[in-house]
Amino acid sequence: MRRSYSLIVPLLVVLSLVLAACSPAATPTQQIQPTSAAAEPNTGTITVGGVSLAEIDPSTVSGNIASAGSSTVYPLSESVVALFESEGFAGQVTVESIGTGAGFERFCKGESDIANASRAIKSSEVDTCKAAGIEPIEFRVGTDAMAVVVNPKNTFLTDVTNTELAMIFSDQATNWSDVNPAWPAQPIKRYAPGTDSGTYDYFIEVIMTPANDDDPKKAMEAFQNASSLQQSEDDNVLVQGIEGDEYAIGFFGFAYYQEEGSKLKALSIDGVSPTAETAENGEYALARPLFIYSSARIMADKPQVAQFITFYLGRVNEVVDEVGYFPASDEALGSAAQALLDATAP
Repeated sequence: MRRSYSLIVPLLVVLSLVLAACSPAATPTQQIQPTSAAAEPNTGTITVGGVSLAEIDPSTVSGNIASAGSSTVYPLSESVVALFESEGFAGQVTVESIGTGAGFERFCKGESDIANASRAIKSSEVDTCKAAGIEPIEFRVGTDAMAVVVNPKNTFLTDVTNTELAMIFSDQATNWSDVNPAWPAQPIKRYAPGTDSGTYDYFIEVIMTPANDDDPKKAMEAFQNASSLQQSEDDNVLVQGIEGDEYAIGFFGFAYYQEEGSKLKALSIDGVSPTAETAENGEYALARPLFIYSSARIMADKPQVAQFITFYLGRVNEVVDEVGYFPASDEALGSAAQALLDATAP
């Protein structure tokens, strides 16, 4: 066997030299360039708003995670959880829709790891958390344009001013004609989130308070004393109520409006419709940021929470449009990523 091998090798060398001499010279255009994947190998990091975070492999994460709060943030968190689980997470993430205020209350009692919020945490809520040894950390995850909607059979209303909207949801008006004489003399059927909802808080702050001498207490009283008012922390209840009454009006997160399609009609406010552009540039009066909250102590005690939030920040833009919301700006996501790094630094 060794002799045969020694005779074959020289013949192969000679043959290769002859073939090389006969072959045309290669030109630079014939060279295969490396792909971007080969040129930029996976470094195990992702960039969020210009900030580098560790790339999370959900299949390596274990343990349970509890989150609760805003009904508006609920479908966004649910979508991120579904993505987390589809990529191998074998633990359990619970997401409960109980309203922003109730979510903060549970979080500050140490009963949840993450609070979902459709408004920024109040100073009084921060104080409550701190008294329990919990320092809330804010992570911006998206942007919502709160939708004001009516029944599709409503033919008299397509646009509403801030002033008209405040009167529609106050005790100053019983019938539509009380707001505008050109509108029907029919009772206004009002559907709104409950008082634990961040959506409710935001509406009171942006629409009702300016129309009530900038007095939040007076604004809430005017709202709560309105006739034919039905409130619920479940946005689906509000949707069903408006779908079933020609003279109904309500408001909730834009995602719920998109989900219902032709069953509801969204109003423009002062001539501006809710879109990604008007939400981001502030033209739409009811655009607002969406958040999740946790704390350094929780993330230290339960590393899976920090890993999930890292995954959330890095992947939320893959699902935010599908849910019906708009992405947070790169700057806002970068600030959230930096807050996470600071909270989990050794």
